[in-house]
Order: sequence, then C-alpha cells, then structure tokens
Amino acid sequence: MTESTSTPEAGPDSGYATSLAYSTIREQILSGELTGGQRLREDELATMIGVSRTPVREALRSLAAEGLLRYERNRGVRVESWTLKDLEEVHGLRMLLEPYATALAATSGKLDIVELARLANEMDEAVLRSRLDINHITEINNQFHNTIMEGSGNQRLRILVNSIVQVPTVRRTFAQYTPEDLRRSAAHHRELVESLRSGDPVWAESVMRAHMRLGWISTQRRFLESAQGSSSPPTP
Repeated sequence: MTESTSTPEAGPDSGYATSLAYSTIREQILSGELTGGQRLREDELATMIGVSRTPVREALRSLAAEGLLRYERNRGVRVESWTLKDLEEVHGLRMLLEPYATALAATSGKLDIVELARLANEMDEAVLRSRLDINHITEINNQFHNTIMEGSGNQRLRILVNSIVQVPTVRRTFAQYTPEDLRRSAAHHRELVESLRSGDPVWAESVMRAHMRLGWISTQRRFLESAQGSSSPPTP
C-alpha cells in the first residue's frame, strides 16, 4: 500500500491505525522477527500492516522513544541492537526489583497461590517433554512472574518491572537455556511456591534472587557464544 497524496489520516480511525501499527511492529521486535540492526522501511511496514505510512511513522517515533528503534542520519530507522552491557544493566535492575516484589507477595495476602502452583506444575510438564516448545514455556514463565508481581500489591513496582523486561533478548531468555537450565528454573518455581505459601519473605526473596541469577548467567553465556561464533573466520 502506498501513501495517499491526500491529507494525513484523521478522525476516529486514525488512532486505531496508529495503535495497530505500534503494537504490530513492537511485537515483531520483541519476538525477534525484526532483528537488531535491521533497517525498517515505512512503505513496506505500511503494506504489511494494511495502513498508510502516516500511522507507521507515528508508531516508529513512539518505539524510538522507548529505545527499541534508533534513527540514523541519512540512513533511516533501524531496530536497536543490545550490547552485553545493556543486558547486564537490565538484569541488574531485575535482580534488585523482582526479589523485593516476591518478598512483598509473601506477606501481602493478595497472592493467588493456587494459580501460582498450577503454573509451576504446568512448567514442570513443559520442560520434561521430549520436544520443547520454547514459546509455550516462555508464556508459562511470564504468567508465573506476573502472578507474583500482582501478588506483591505494589502497582507501581509491577509497572516498572514490566517496562524493564520488554527487551528482545530478555524476553527470549528461555531460548538461551540448556535443558538442564530449564529443569533448574522449573525447580526454582516449585521452591518459590513453597516459600510463598509459607509466608516467609526472606526465603521467597532469596529463591527469586537465585532464579534471576540463573537467567543472567544463561543469557550471558549464549550472548558470548554467539559473539564468538559471528567473529570466527568462515569455514573453508
């Protein structure tokens, strides 16, 4: 679809078109469908989404403000690339905030422990399957952590943590895990359920901190392996 020569979209549908463009592009960045360093063209995105270039342009500006895209002089807009230092900063913040939220959830009286236990059991089953479904495992994990965040009773903290984890490489953490890492992560989930059920904030906080550390070690290992592989000379 090419941009119309008439005035930019306006009226009740313009907000929907911008929202659609924003959510579509953002999801493709976070899922890894659009990769770091990839150049984005307004006309191609508009055709793919089914809107004009005006809402796409607005969506790109919003995503750049969030740090998911970057504008380069005379080169257009590209998906932001994340360095190891960037990821270390994000994981560092998570290791401060999520254990604290878990300690709050242990004594808030607002945690749905039945739902949390159900998700832990579902994770156990998922990581033991012969064919791993990483997308499914990631979804279970996200629900598990969101349940704890909601159970903390601290709305501002939940919003802050959710904004931090919306980084492509962080969101796809389980793609970095070995089968042993996955089983260890599932075991952490089970221990988190028990610590939270007991109402012991110190126990719950320490388990979450170890859980976060596992995520960082796995992400760091795969990032370095990938960097080494990309710098290796081509095979003859």
